[in-house]
Amino acid sequence: MRLAPEHIGELWWSDLALHTGRYAVFALLTWAVLWVGLKRPLRGRKIREDNPPAAQMALEFLISMRSVVIFATAAMGMALLSEAGAYPLSRLARHWGPVWFWTSLVLMIIGHDAYYYWSHRAMHHPRLFQKFHRRHHRSHNPSPFSAYSFDLREAALMSSFVILWPLAVPTPWQVVTLFILHQIARNTLAHAGYELMPARANGRPMFDWLTTTTHHDLHHASGGSNFGLYFTWWDRWMGTENPDYYAAFARAVRRPLGRRPVLPATPAPAAPLRG
Repeated sequence: MRLAPEHIGELWWSDLALHTGRYAVFALLTWAVLWVGLKRPLRGRKIREDNPPAAQMALEFLISMRSVVIFATAAMGMALLSEAGAYPLSRLARHWGPVWFWTSLVLMIIGHDAYYYWSHRAMHHPRLFQKFHRRHHRSHNPSPFSAYSFDLREAALMSSFVILWPLAVPTPWQVVTLFILHQIARNTLAHAGYELMPARANGRPMFDWLTTTTHHDLHHASGGSNFGLYFTWWDRWMGTENPDYYAAFARAVRRPLGRRPVLPATPAPAAPLRG
């Protein structure tokens, strides 16, 4: 049974409300908890001494709402494709039990990390940077509201993964929902401005295979390194991890809680990857 045109509109508004709610909850909650509620006790974990201007954060929120429109439209498109029978693997996978359920979630996260690394690195090519990725790097000093502050082309590129993955890999729809929640949570924390990862005695990250807020903050600072989203694997395999990463992380976690950071002010705007 095909959806009537008026029901398609209702579906789109429903998807828009859902994606807006997810972004608003994660971005606003992260900002309220870290930047307001725990500002004083966590001041020693703040990566940059200066805060981004309020006008920048407001604009990031508005630009993120534009990205949310793209994501909602993609979600509606997936629903229509599913109704047309384009996702038989997802219908099949829902009967494969809990082991495959959680395995498919892990595979989707790993797959997205690879997709993100290579698409992100490609967007830093001088021919693509201005058209795809310039908007995001206008957040020289990122905040939780930077998570979805994308150019329209980048927003479309980011949503493409969720559309394409279930076409190739049997993935229950509930797994896709969990993946999206994981993605926005990690994306928001990457731009949180505070380093929350526990450290080893030597000052290195406790879970060194995971990216940290410092890891992504260095990307906003230099633009030519640290392209990974969830894991540090690809940056290390491809030699694109910032050589100052461990030192920067140690500076962020070895200051006593409550002490101001002593890092430089906001660095110069990021440049596209060259070469």
